Amino acid sequence: MRLRFLGIIPNTPVDDSPTIWLDEDSGDLLIQSYKATAEEVKACQEIGSIPGHSTDVPGHETIVRLPAVMRQFIPRLEDGTGEVPRT
Repeated sequence: MRLRFLGIIPNTPVDDSPTIWLDEDSGDLLIQSYKATAEEVKACQEIGSIPGHSTDVPGHETIVRLPAVMRQFIPRLEDGTGEVPRT
């Protein structure tokens, strides 16, 4: 796995640091951020995603809250193929 650091929340304190990395092999994003609260998870479950799909969050998954200021670090799809540009 080849990770590339993309960004950290601006003016982050030493022990509170939402961070985002790109796995350059798979194109996946790895995100360290705040855990969603029980209220936020419940709201996500109430909205759901697609009809018939479970709204449970499996034990191997989680919902994180990414601060809006971190959106600047999410790579943009430049060519419309759905592939994250590799460097």
